[in-house]
Amino acid sequence: MRLFLSALHPLSGHFKAALHRVGDLNGSVPASVIAICDGKPNNLCKIINPTVESHPFLVISYIMRAAAELPELVVSHEGELSIRKKDPYPPDVIESSVSQQSSVAESITTMAIYIPCSPGKAVEQVILNISSTGYYLDVIAQKLGLSDANKVLISRTIGKASSETRCYFAAPKSYPLDMSSDLLNAKVVTFGGPLNARASYICGQDINGDSILASIGYSWKCQDLFHEDVTLQSYYRMLISKIPSGVYKLSREAILAAELPLTFTTRINWRGSFPREILSSFCRQHWLLEPVFSTSSIPTKASSELSRSNKKLKVSESAEQETEYANGNGAVDTDPKLVGLGSSFTCEVKLYSKCQDLILECAPNVLYKKQNDSVQNASLKVLSWLNAYLKDIDMPLEKQKQLANVFDIKFYPQNFSNEVVSGLSVHNFQHNETLGGKEPKYNSINILNDVVENDVSSIDIEGPDSGVCPSIGSLLCVCYSVSLVTKGELQRELLESTEEFEFEMGTGAVIPCFEAVVTQMSVGQSACFYTEQLPQDLVLAAAMDPANALSFLSSPCCLEYSIILLRVTEPPEDRMEQALFSPPLSKQRVEYAVQHIKKSFATSLVDFGCGSGSLLESLLDYPTSLETIVGVDISQKSLSRAAKVLHSKLTMKSDTDAPCRSIKSAVLYDGSITDFDSQLRGFDLGTCLEVIEHMEEDQASVFGDVVLSSFRPRILIVSTPNYEYNVILQKSNITSQEDDPEEKIHSLSCKFRNHDHKFEWTREQFNHWASELAVRHNYSIELSGVGGSAELEPGFASQIAVFRRAVLPEDDLQVHEDSACQYKAIWEWNRSKPAVTN
Repeated sequence: MRLFLSALHPLSGHFKAALHRVGDLNGSVPASVIAICDGKPNNLCKIINPTVESHPFLVISYIMRAAAELPELVVSHEGELSIRKKDPYPPDVIESSVSQQSSVAESITTMAIYIPCSPGKAVEQVILNISSTGYYLDVIAQKLGLSDANKVLISRTIGKASSETRCYFAAPKSYPLDMSSDLLNAKVVTFGGPLNARASYICGQDINGDSILASIGYSWKCQDLFHEDVTLQSYYRMLISKIPSGVYKLSREAILAAELPLTFTTRINWRGSFPREILSSFCRQHWLLEPVFSTSSIPTKASSELSRSNKKLKVSESAEQETEYANGNGAVDTDPKLVGLGSSFTCEVKLYSKCQDLILECAPNVLYKKQNDSVQNASLKVLSWLNAYLKDIDMPLEKQKQLANVFDIKFYPQNFSNEVVSGLSVHNFQHNETLGGKEPKYNSINILNDVVENDVSSIDIEGPDSGVCPSIGSLLCVCYSVSLVTKGELQRELLESTEEFEFEMGTGAVIPCFEAVVTQMSVGQSACFYTEQLPQDLVLAAAMDPANALSFLSSPCCLEYSIILLRVTEPPEDRMEQALFSPPLSKQRVEYAVQHIKKSFATSLVDFGCGSGSLLESLLDYPTSLETIVGVDISQKSLSRAAKVLHSKLTMKSDTDAPCRSIKSAVLYDGSITDFDSQLRGFDLGTCLEVIEHMEEDQASVFGDVVLSSFRPRILIVSTPNYEYNVILQKSNITSQEDDPEEKIHSLSCKFRNHDHKFEWTREQFNHWASELAVRHNYSIELSGVGGSAELEPGFASQIAVFRRAVLPEDDLQVHEDSACQYKAIWEWNRSKPAVTN
């Protein structure tokens, strides 16, 4: 016994503490302690009764029953759950325990959280004072209104397996010690008492009555009592960590700004915990087995054939180096015989309960060049579905299945409900409990729709426009802060701030209103905006003083966001092009368009898919015959940016010597380029530069038909990336011209230049698309490009088709009064009138 007391075993600490208990409690060890500190009884009980996995407190019943069979032990009477030795311990054992205990500090003080069972009562912080000769479980029992630790039950650990964070609560007066066959075979075991919903949500198991949440106990690492403060802030952070997006927010230390991205682009651009790590964390939080990943390797030639035969099968590759999966959590099964440089990967994910019941499986129909990418993207699919599901866990089963299909997920409702939903159903309750059971006061204002898109002036943006602006795929670095302020700004509390926060634009890596505001900024500018949408669990998790934040939330208040855009790193596509081409491909495309404007003496131009107005802005630097320029795009945020840039440039360059002096009017329209609007019929020139690859292939064909059959410009210029040139941009080895053409195509890298590209065509595919369009609509066609050469492999980096309309009868272009007008003008400029923003 003396050797055991000096051993690094959690039970030895409890035994030493038990020897210091006084009166009838001396030497008495709570049965719940043996259940949580000794893994052998747990494993044996699971073999006897698998129900123990879902109802871990059943282990205590087995322990008590087994102890009662041993003559040298005394099992406590009714109402207590403890075991002690019948005969007193030898004096040398007690002396050894006392001498070891004397080296302990005089007393320990640590903070814990009291979680009332009643939802009408708010959680509160309590202080545990443990003397050097006291037993911490007795102190916790007293906080619960109990006489001693023998009446306390202890939950399993919360979070990491090495954690000592647990919930403590009162044992029922009548505990099921009779291991009858009915109890052994029971699917559900009830220990009586009202369910503590909040504590049960935190623990992932049923907790009855009032509870203490504390991080304290004896561990395998040290003989001394481990303790760590559990504050209100850490309590609320535990709440949000039960949800995938919450885990990501915490990993980024940006609870009120970050959001779990919707897509995994590259390992280089990803910030925070990776999807696979978050999924493993989710499984641990909900006591599921580690996720099982099964990757399949498909030879490049086979994957190319699959991608051509199945439009839904996308081939993708990230720029970063592949990482190995031999280490870390979760299994990844791959056939090593199939893995090679010419392979693509798919990944399937499966989640199982501790009882080996399959909960869900995800098998995305996508190919990736890296095993890492396939695993991360499959994990993100599962996480995205879980986040979407958690917004409405009471949705009808049919809607659940439709949602699962969107993310390539098949789930088993009964198993999923038993293992996950039963705990997550409490999550909706968490939003209502922070104010002592009162409903939170959410304002209906949507900052993204009502402020950003419909009333840009409501956002206060300060500083000169540097011209360096974010775009989709850009890596942004901002400095920001979030404060909780009362109406009238009479009181203010800083919740969250960081000097450098990076995220990738367009991936959903920040909350929508945050990204919508940053979209309108340029490097060096600052912005401030307010939102009255108060996610109270997030506010309290971010606040250093949640109690003070609660007082704010009890009165009208809002969140104030202050942002400074520090730098913008261009997306990989632009960086690759600029590194290899001088001038950059984007400028070469503009110059190509300018030459055709000059040759054709065009006076009107419409840019289909104008985005933030980069082409229209660039055209203002060249002297041309243009008098009217028009841009069309479906993104109001991009159009708002384009309006700002064009207005500034047209106003500044109003003198007679300015290159753009010929421009008399400019208009920006909100609309889809696959819809016809008669206002733009018969323009001299139409451009669509690097746009169609952002559409689905069938929509690109619709666009071509609509433009050439209905808009009928005199000249249409369309450019799109040459997929065959990607091997140059990615610094890969290209095959020689003597190699077999079919083998040459299969040897190409499958990485698209931008993660937002839905497709990228080879020269043959683009020529086929353009030629068929020209024939169908009576246009001639000229195929060319910029960057590279048509005479050398692999051709131009950016391939271009110039369509020229055949001569038409005069009335063929006449606009009829009943013609469709689909577009909405959001900004108009006229040299003789002030600009108008609608």
